[in-house]
Order: sequence, then C-alpha cells, then structure tokens
Amino acid sequence: MSEWTRPRHLSEALDILALDPGKYRVISGGTDLMVESHLAPDRRPAYWLDISGIPELQDVVITEQGIRIGAATPLGLIRRHPEVVARWPMLAAAATVTGAPPIQNRATLGGNICNASPAADNSPVLLAYGARLEISQQKGSRILPYEAFHKGYRATALQAGELLTAIWIPYPENRSRSYFRKVGTRAAQAIAKVSIAALIEETGDGSIRRARFGLASVAAMPCTLPSVSHYLAGRFFGEISEAAVRHWVQQDVAPIKDIRSTAEYRLEVASRLVLEAIRMRSEIEKEDM
Repeated sequence: MSEWTRPRHLSEALDILALDPGKYRVISGGTDLMVESHLAPDRRPAYWLDISGIPELQDVVITEQGIRIGAATPLGLIRRHPEVVARWPMLAAAATVTGAPPIQNRATLGGNICNASPAADNSPVLLAYGARLEISQQKGSRILPYEAFHKGYRATALQAGELLTAIWIPYPENRSRSYFRKVGTRAAQAIAKVSIAALIEETGDGSIRRARFGLASVAAMPCTLPSVSHYLAGRFFGEISEAAVRHWVQQDVAPIKDIRSTAEYRLEVASRLVLEAIRMRSEIEKEDM
C-alpha cells in the first residue's frame, strides 16, 4: 500500500523532501502519473507527496518583468487568464490543446514540464518565450533557463530534494510575432507528431533581430533550433533561403521514430513548420497534417 502525504504549505513540502531526498514521488493534478501508476502497478511509488493543496504554488502574478506562474496552476486557469491570452497567446493556445477540458482543469503547467515527455504540449511555447524555472529546496531557490532543464529522454535537471515551484516568462518584445502549431492524427486530444512555437522579433527596418523556436515530438526531449536562429538573425525576410533553413533544421534536429510517426516524416514536417512560421509569423493555429 502506498503512503500519501499532502502538505498545506510550501515550507512543509520542502521540509519533507529534505528529510529523505529521493523518497517521494511528487504529484499534483496526476493526469499522467495516475495513468502510469495503473498501467504499471509494479513500478507504483511507495510514497507520494501531493502538492495540490499548496496555495503558494497556484498563484499567477504579473510583474514588471513578465508573468510568474505557480507550478501547480491548472492549465484550464492558464488558458482562460486574460493577461495570458492578451500577452502570451501561444501559452493559452498550448494549454487549450493539452487534452480535453476536464484534463486541463486538473493538469498543471509544472506537471507537464516535470513529466518530461518529448511530446509535452507546453514545452515548445516555453522554449520560444525564453521561460525560466524557479526550483526550490529547503535551503533556498535557484533560477534555471528552461532550455537547460531537459537532459535527455525523461531526464531533467531536478535534483533530489528539489521542487519546481514557478515558471517565469518575460514579456515578448513589442516588435515580435508569434506562431504555434500542433500536428496530430486528429484535431483534438491527440499526442503531437510534431509541434512548434516560434517568436520572431523584428527591428525597426524590418529585419529579424532574434528568432526563438521550440519543438516537441521530434527528438528525445523538447528542443530549440540554435543553428536556425543564428542563420536568421540580422536577415530581412526576403533574403531567407528555403534550402538554407532546411539545412539548418537538419543540423539541429535528430528526429525520433516511434509508433506515431517516422523520423523522415518528423524532419520534413518540422522543416515545413519552421518555414511557415517565418513566412506567416503571426499565425497561431492548430491543424492536422
């Protein structure tokens, strides 16, 4: 029989984790972990730490630097939050396609991150926006760029005794255009075959100041496109070569093959979506391909 512990305050949760680092499996919404627990009962944790009752982990705060989202904030709240919809529309779009509404009302942004699925719906958006993670333990907190969080398939930078407590997302620049797209087998409630988020910042003369991309379901973990971003920086849109973009996508992506798709398909679709993001620059859509 499993032991279930449900602290009411963040300090209490961190004290429990510090007493025996590595003992507890942290759970909040449980939309992934409970399914996993039933499918593989032999790997079911003996000790659960339920953080769903900690109010400090469910705050959404607008600051001068951007937005701070508590790690246990449900995706349903995020997709409906007026500031998120107005200022970080890709995040609202990604939350909207993470399962059905009942799932969104339980699933949390922090859980979607820490589950570390290569197909996580919100990861591309967080990468494109340049999100940072607040990671806490009993002795204090540290801030980690989200792009440094994933270390491999289902592997993260979280250490024993640590807890993801918040996600910080800066304001996009005024001259920036965003693009989000999820490609799945069907229009709703599908695990992505490929998904992409792009944030393209322009200068006053119309050239690209900076382009950030996030992708999921194309590699063993969510990834960025550093070579593509470097190629685009400083160029005017009319100077961009499709062949060059495809070349640099191939340098950045090591596509995976699984039951949902082939590596060749993923690489081709990823290249097309990057080109579409560059050309359209302001579209946020979800569509089958």
